[in-house]
Amino acid sequence: MGNVPPLSLEIVNLDAALAAELESIELASFPMADPNDLLSADDIRAYAEVFPEGYFVAMLDGRPVGQGAGIYLDFDFDHPQHTLAEITGTNQCGNHDPAGPWYYGTDISVHPEYRGLGIGKALYRARKALVERDRKRGIIAGGALPGFFDHKATMTAAEYVNRVVAGEMHDPTLSFQLSQGFEVRGMLENYMDDEADDGWAALIVWERTQH
Repeated sequence: MGNVPPLSLEIVNLDAALAAELESIELASFPMADPNDLLSADDIRAYAEVFPEGYFVAMLDGRPVGQGAGIYLDFDFDHPQHTLAEITGTNQCGNHDPAGPWYYGTDISVHPEYRGLGIGKALYRARKALVERDRKRGIIAGGALPGFFDHKATMTAAEYVNRVVAGEMHDPTLSFQLSQGFEVRGMLENYMDDEADDGWAALIVWERTQH
């Protein structure tokens, strides 16, 4: 059943009434991260005001079990280095620009008890459909590297990412993102405060096929 979403799974846009439950999913999904770098209930309520169309919630049997948030913005690939806080702005959505050519994925998380059910794939399908609808260039994100935690003593984050890209190692997040058509375009330092990956993230990009 790992690749088939449950029949009762529904992907909906953000409703501010779900803010507290979605904050709980964030905390459960990133146990080693600084909570200040994660989406809080206040951040989520702000998203509901700024760009609810870009914030997708996975509902299973009527309750939220996962989420994928993002904003539109421009991106300078000649100067790609950034932190999550810098690029997203206040409440992780303050820098939303409706005219921005890229969808920047600020967060994707599935509650640990509901992983392996195809929920992440469903969230990415919703994101890609939005990008297609609005004719944006694609999706950019800083990909977390939770699997790096077990290899920090023997290699650098860049070496770890290169091996994951080559298929020599598996990372729970990055390997999944690669399977969804993303490419690694570089490394981001001090992206967010997370003991799992020492603040490193992979700059990942998915480009929409131009029609």
